[in-house]
Amino acid sequence: MDPILSWRSTLGPRFYLGCVFLSPRLTEREKTKIGNPKEGKSQTKFSIVLITPSPPQTLRLTWKPIYIAVLVVGLLKTLPPLSLHRVDRPSRMENGMFTVHHTIGSVLCCKCGIQMQPNAANMCVKCLSSENNITEGLLKRLELKHCPECDSYLQPPRNWIKLQLESKELLTFCLKKLQKNLNSNKARMVHAEFIWTEPHSKRIKVKVKVQKEILNGVILEQSYPVEYIQRDQMCEPCSRIQANPDQWVAAVQLRQHVSHRRTFFYLEQLILKHDAAASAIRIKETDQGIDFFFSNRSHGVKFVEFLGKVAPVKGRHDKQLVSHDPKSNNYNYKYTFSVEIPPICREDLICLPPKVAVSLGNLGPLVICTKVSSSIALLDPFTLRHCFLDADQYWRASFKSLLTSRQLVEYIVLDVEVIRSAEVYIAGTKYVLAEAQVARVSDFGKNDTIFSIKTHLGHILSPGDYALGYDLYGANTNDIELDKYRGLVLPEAVLVKKSYEEKRQKKRSKPRSWKLKSLTMEVDDKGRIEQDKKTSDYEQFLKDIEENPELRFNLSLYRNKEYQQSEMASVTDGEEVPSVPLDELLADLDLSEDEDGDEDMEE
Repeated sequence: MDPILSWRSTLGPRFYLGCVFLSPRLTEREKTKIGNPKEGKSQTKFSIVLITPSPPQTLRLTWKPIYIAVLVVGLLKTLPPLSLHRVDRPSRMENGMFTVHHTIGSVLCCKCGIQMQPNAANMCVKCLSSENNITEGLLKRLELKHCPECDSYLQPPRNWIKLQLESKELLTFCLKKLQKNLNSNKARMVHAEFIWTEPHSKRIKVKVKVQKEILNGVILEQSYPVEYIQRDQMCEPCSRIQANPDQWVAAVQLRQHVSHRRTFFYLEQLILKHDAAASAIRIKETDQGIDFFFSNRSHGVKFVEFLGKVAPVKGRHDKQLVSHDPKSNNYNYKYTFSVEIPPICREDLICLPPKVAVSLGNLGPLVICTKVSSSIALLDPFTLRHCFLDADQYWRASFKSLLTSRQLVEYIVLDVEVIRSAEVYIAGTKYVLAEAQVARVSDFGKNDTIFSIKTHLGHILSPGDYALGYDLYGANTNDIELDKYRGLVLPEAVLVKKSYEEKRQKKRSKPRSWKLKSLTMEVDDKGRIEQDKKTSDYEQFLKDIEENPELRFNLSLYRNKEYQQSEMASVTDGEEVPSVPLDELLADLDLSEDEDGDEDMEE
């Protein structure tokens, strides 16, 4: 038998007989409360042993067990206090297991007379609530310092935390202001939830449920609303921006000297996915890059470190003295970080310098850039040899592209013969060496020029397909590094990727099933003039995402709500046009776009 209740008391000439019936549904905390004399404050002087031969089905009990208990207590007056046990014999068997029936006794409320479960006060919940108000003395109205510009709240003394309405973080922030008041009133919080209010009302209401111990160890539970009033007060960074928008502390100038912006489109998606520019106060788009402005130097340093993890960048920094206080010896500086991205992009044709080619094991010298991340992946399309250059290796002996993606020419594949046992995997992408016969599409009807070349696209090209490549037969290459190789015979063409332009013509009017988000950037006057060029580069970037699954692995693509799949989609999808599978798309869960009107991103 395990003890259920225990009381400590001094035996005297008078003793009281306490009879308590417990339900197995009582929690361990309630049992402890009743059994602990300091917390439970029980007035019972003695404990008895109550043994029932069978589980009582009603409140009526025979007096025989109670007479025995009185006799035992009378005989053992000089012994320490006893423990109360309840032992029930099993009444039946179910599935080979003994089950015990427990019945909770009931008494009448001393105030209203209704039947209730017994407690130390012998009063029902309604009567206890009318007699005792446990919310008396608790705070029901508080103030929050709120910055309307950045939607942040002041955590004394000087910290500002950015929180969204109806969020778990905001609820935790509000309840922390109540905890000290609850502890002083010996109340315990058990539940809290928001009460909906209008966003423009400057009010946040929270429904709080508390528990408190009242008469004779009885615990009462009650709910009450707490109102938080938002007092607008601009934080220090926002007030500095409002006073002078150009009053930044750190600026990161990201540059790449190429003729297109496809690299910046890719970096923009990485920044959005990792929320790297969340602390930027302003973003400005320039001719050959993007400028990021921060209100703190540490934010700029953190952003530069992020760029170093996603691209082989080279950077330098400088600072300019803004003001100096000789009395307090305080200096205010403006910090500028210059970050340069290599002018090497994916699908570029590169002629390696002789020293670099020798250091890489006589690779090339003509190679294709297949991937640019924290390192540059180079592939020899004629031998399938490849290598990776990190930032230090590249900037130690930098080089430029021989031909870029803007100079690609469309070819038609006449014949393909795969070279056996000549395949390689580079960063999860398969390449197969093959011999092919191709002809320029622009030559049809003019001449019969056919080129026999080697290509690394033998696994995806078939006779009749279209491919994009570099025309070295008719190109006028003026490269210093290429002139250093004496006796080098250039191939007539170098294929880079398969072309789906003809098949895309049939789907040109149909919208895509996915979309991308973009940063909110200021555009200068020169950027507005070159809007058509930017649009064409962005369209080419979207095509690259559809054609290259590895490229969209690190990006976040969202479902387009305006896209409606037609009944003929199954027919058109059989044309092998690259597209993004629906299982790779994410649902756009930005619920604050329509409500707050303050969007951090625009589509």
